[in-house]
Amino acid sequence: MAFRKALKGTAIIGTGAAAALLGLSQLSEYRKTQNKWARLAYVAAEGELKQPFKDELPTRQAQLSTLQDTEEFDVLVVGGGATGSGCALDAVTRNLKTALVERNDFSSGTSSRSTKLIHGGVRYLQKAIMKLDYEQYMMVKEALHERSNLLDIAPHLSAPLPIMLPVYKWWQLPYYWAGIKMYDLVAGGQCLKSSYVLSKSKALELFPMLKKDKLVGAIVYYDGQHNDARMNLAIALTAARHGAAIANYTEVVHLLKKTDAGTGKEKVCGARCRDVITGNEFDVRAKCVINATGPFTDSLRKMDDGKNTNICQPSAGVHIVIPGYYSPDNMGLLDPATSDGRVIFFLPWEKMTIAGTTDTPTDITAHPIPREEDINFILNEVRNYLSPDVEVRRGDVLAAWSGIRPLVTDPNSKDTQSICRNHIVNVSDSGLVTIAGGKWTTYRSMAEETLDAAVAAHRLGGGPSKTVGLVLEGGQDWSPTLYIRLVQDYGLENEVAQHLAATYGGKAFDVAKMARVTGKRWPIVGNRLVSEFPYIESEVRYAVKEYACTAIDVIARRTRLGFLNVQAADEALPRIVDIMGKMLDWSDTKRTEELEAAKKFLYLEMGYRSRSEQLTGTTEITLDTQEVAKYTNRFHKFDKDSKGFITTVDVQRVLQNISVQIDENALHEILNEVDLNKNGQVELNEFLQLMSAVKKGQVSDSRLAILMKTAEESLDLRGPVTVDRSGGGV
Repeated sequence: MAFRKALKGTAIIGTGAAAALLGLSQLSEYRKTQNKWARLAYVAAEGELKQPFKDELPTRQAQLSTLQDTEEFDVLVVGGGATGSGCALDAVTRNLKTALVERNDFSSGTSSRSTKLIHGGVRYLQKAIMKLDYEQYMMVKEALHERSNLLDIAPHLSAPLPIMLPVYKWWQLPYYWAGIKMYDLVAGGQCLKSSYVLSKSKALELFPMLKKDKLVGAIVYYDGQHNDARMNLAIALTAARHGAAIANYTEVVHLLKKTDAGTGKEKVCGARCRDVITGNEFDVRAKCVINATGPFTDSLRKMDDGKNTNICQPSAGVHIVIPGYYSPDNMGLLDPATSDGRVIFFLPWEKMTIAGTTDTPTDITAHPIPREEDINFILNEVRNYLSPDVEVRRGDVLAAWSGIRPLVTDPNSKDTQSICRNHIVNVSDSGLVTIAGGKWTTYRSMAEETLDAAVAAHRLGGGPSKTVGLVLEGGQDWSPTLYIRLVQDYGLENEVAQHLAATYGGKAFDVAKMARVTGKRWPIVGNRLVSEFPYIESEVRYAVKEYACTAIDVIARRTRLGFLNVQAADEALPRIVDIMGKMLDWSDTKRTEELEAAKKFLYLEMGYRSRSEQLTGTTEITLDTQEVAKYTNRFHKFDKDSKGFITTVDVQRVLQNISVQIDENALHEILNEVDLNKNGQVELNEFLQLMSAVKKGQVSDSRLAILMKTAEESLDLRGPVTVDRSGGGV
């Protein structure tokens, strides 16, 4: 019994008996069937579809005009996340006249705030085996097929990622191995790469940050990783290229209804929409309306019928971003047994490290905010499996975000309290088609199932789905060596060229053509928005072509700067607003509003507030006597006049003595980070609070602390100036 309990506590368990139970013959047959289906679908996707907008996408204004001027669409999709965009792509490639509206930006919600994994769900497989749950097994099988397809149709935005599962007890090694091998078997011919076992020494060689104590070995398996917001945008843009009328910042005010002549019942026949930017309202009529609004599913369902009960059970998942040195460049890590039973992933992404996620009930909001307790929970779990040599500091959190996972109950189920483990497609009495639940990896199959239901309910015609194998925006002309051509043809930095190729695929050349000359010997073109990230100014110009309407769209979704480093994003904002302002003809007032809105977004939704609150006016000073004396002495080297505070003038004077020049505006920013009472000067007590926070790891990259330390060391090295050299003496 004790042994059985021990097995139950593990996250990934598999046995030979379980494999036999599920049927290896069935797996083999499934592999043959799926591969045949995929090959046929690829032929269909490549041979039958045409792109009305192959060269140039319609502008947003042109899309809005199409929405207003079209007498009736076959399908109107509400929601521009992964599922909604997938529904629009599925519909338009069935030759259905398709529209999509999104009240914010494409991927502005949950779809941009994921763990960035394209996975089959190794946890679900464990449940399927332990509970002999066939439904869970089928979920994993479907997700693995979709994982393979997504990696194929967007090769520039996705790639296989090895994930290490460290093992600290000998008896767990064969059980984990069997479970992971089952994962490979279920994938069949679509297995990315075969999993394998590592010895302790080899595991530490590949993941040197790992805790050594009691480690007996590790198992490595493969899942996919992607740039989620860019993937979502690629799906939406692909739908637009095939003729779908799509518009972001277009919200549904209310649903339109008409009385069915045959039944006498009211049927949904479109929606009253409002352009959020101009306030202009208009009707979009459609034979079928699809509700793909994620966490806001119930809002549209209640527009349809105010008596509908809520089916969405929102859960908040928080992720944090820490520096890239916390993980190897190409190896993730899975912690299957956290202190409260949740699974934590620790993954390299965009040269940084993502850690998450939490899973806590939450209220539905368009602007979820990461909580400090969730950030600290993740940090504490990270400490559990990293070496003591690696100091996991709160101040190393560069960004943090919360995404709302829209878990749902099935409205057709007798037990409305039970959470649906997959997704549900529901057609209401008035004909509103709702798709809710699911996960990123299965967006395409969810969209296919939704359109199948919509076609059947509304007799739309159009034929079967053609999206398996349909290459997404940028994937057609991509190759692993495309970035070399960008370097050679345009004179871009190697890192910038790699970034453009991995973000825009074959469309990277369009971005490069818009890049301005730097005036330097190298790079020839491509001015960076911030020095340490490969994002360049022409991406802002190109973002407007990709329907970016606000500065937030650029820092959060067209680039991922806001998700990677909130301070860097804040630094880039003035230039982004300046470029967009010129392209979109913003007034000075509008530019100020955009700047403030973006700063508020970073402060609340990307964790800047949590980061800045690590140093407050109430921060306790925990320095010992020697440390207080040391830092007081350092402070007085800048406060030459013994005023009790330092200003930019004081810092400039010291820097001039050591032949260092810093722009005055930059100095103001540096001091402002520490100026807690915002009086334009840094008092001794504020400086001691800063150094105490640095010591505790609450703040790890204070520019003022590093600047003052470096200046002090330079002054000490120079020593006192002799009388002869000073020009004095008799």
